[in-house]
Amino acid sequence: MNKVLQLGLQSSVVQAAKFLVVVPFRSLRFGSSIVSVRVGTSSFNKRLMSNATVKSVPLSINNIKGKPVKLMSLSLFIFVIVYVYIQILVTFGTVVYSFILQWVFLLHYRKLGLPVKGLKKELISTLKLHMDNNESSGAEKETTSSTRSESVTIKRKIRNQEEANDDAYGNDNGEKKAKQSTEKNLKVEASLTISSKVLKTDEVISSSNQREPWTVLAHKKPEKDWKAYNPKTMRPPSVPEGTKSVKIMTWNVNGLRALLKLESFSALQLAQREDFDVLCLQETKIQVKDVEEIKKALIEGYDHSFWSCSVSKLGYSGTAIISRIKPLSVRYGTGLTGSDHDMEGRIVTAEFDSFYLINTYVPNSGDGLKRLSYRIEEWDRTLSNYIKELEKTKPVVLTGDLNCAHEEIDIYNPAGNKRSAGFTIEERQSFGENFLEKGFVDTFRKQHPGVVGYTYWGYRSGARKTNRGWRLDYFLVSESIAANVHDSYILPDVNGSDHCPIGLILKL
Repeated sequence: MNKVLQLGLQSSVVQAAKFLVVVPFRSLRFGSSIVSVRVGTSSFNKRLMSNATVKSVPLSINNIKGKPVKLMSLSLFIFVIVYVYIQILVTFGTVVYSFILQWVFLLHYRKLGLPVKGLKKELISTLKLHMDNNESSGAEKETTSSTRSESVTIKRKIRNQEEANDDAYGNDNGEKKAKQSTEKNLKVEASLTISSKVLKTDEVISSSNQREPWTVLAHKKPEKDWKAYNPKTMRPPSVPEGTKSVKIMTWNVNGLRALLKLESFSALQLAQREDFDVLCLQETKIQVKDVEEIKKALIEGYDHSFWSCSVSKLGYSGTAIISRIKPLSVRYGTGLTGSDHDMEGRIVTAEFDSFYLINTYVPNSGDGLKRLSYRIEEWDRTLSNYIKELEKTKPVVLTGDLNCAHEEIDIYNPAGNKRSAGFTIEERQSFGENFLEKGFVDTFRKQHPGVVGYTYWGYRSGARKTNRGWRLDYFLVSESIAANVHDSYILPDVNGSDHCPIGLILKL
């Protein structure tokens, strides 16, 4: 639209300019028997009285008889000038009006929390999706049915004290808080029952799930039995009292300093809520000189922390293990002398009584897949050999951002990402050959074989709000301890990074 308005304005200006050139003031000689009008490079001299030489007669009302051409020329000139200026003002006003409309449109988008950048088609699609959400919200409030081909039934369950555990996340603190809350108040939960057809994100997202978009199955090509991961309903009860266990969490924080500066994030609240024993971080992006300062800011009780920083590129990559359990030993990198793998701070290994814990940030294949060959031919093989060597003495827990969505269930749009870093056939095959086929178990997939759960959402286009993500973060364990895994879970509600934390509860 802007282009059309600009062309209209340009056309009007050009017309006005042409007229001023065609009929300059000095070419209109009033009081003369000759009117000279220049058009382009040609000029026409037309005598008002043929075959006669007439003296110059001043223009006046008294002698206007027989000379209407001069007055008509003046009137026409004035009329055209006024008309052109009016057109310019109208066009200018329309342009200003369109800019105001666009500004109001973008302001409204921001208030709704929708993305303001992207193609026109994408913006319209996002707005349509939001409007559909609002419509479905009204339908739910009136307890009427439903969205397109899916029938949505709202069931209201009055929960008493005995049913309080269903609202917890499956951890000790969550269950205690749920029980305390239900002693005072009855809880009402709206649960959605969706008919046989699978609800896609491209269709309507129920308004009750807008605050928890991960509870809606989001996939371009879902299979019949797939379900969306919901930690509130899919996590098992807590480990029975008296059972010895360890809780490990891992999180790609995408810059630790930036995370700690967020007002909406509290490391203390996360620690209190999850009560983890060990926390593994990836992509800390800190330098060696910053480590001591960061250690001073650690939460009380987590006295053992080990940091691996990139020395080949400052402020890049980086991993860390923070623990309240003192490990028997710690090592950095793979231990290969002169290896490029150990220059970017991508591996920290902690040895505990009954297992090794390896925290790693696997290299991304990069734009244009520039590091693809390095990733699959060198890194994956080296890491696999390193793990198998450790496994000779103790079982191994491998965790971190492994930068690979192994199966189509692990990515929202598999068809559109065949040549995207993290989902190429080469990376997926290497993941299987170097880890899964060598006896390591994907704990989340074993516990939830047909469940769609993502751990990464790109910032672009608000992917997290529509749950269009990837599962890139894992806990892989030696087959010998796979049966000891009590829970492998995702915490999609924790913000602060483009990844979310994931956890593992391992019985010892």
